[in-house]
Amino acid sequence: MRDLMRTNDPVLLNFVQTLLREAGIEAVIFDGNMSALQGTLGAILQRIAVPEDRWAEACRILREADLKEWILE
Repeated sequence: MRDLMRTNDPVLLNFVQTLLREAGIEAVIFDGNMSALQGTLGAILQRIAVPEDRWAEACRILREADLKEWILE
């Protein structure tokens, strides 16, 4: 798995997961529990990771959705 993006915005997380799911790309959210424990400080961001062999395709999907600034290059 390779990190694709980081954020604590639940709407953005859901949107990106939906985009990737519709493309048949497995997306896993990491650090969700840690993010919830730390409260609203924003110190620990949630990460969306995708399989290494689908990372380039996932990046293309985010670029097409005008979300390129979120991609972890």
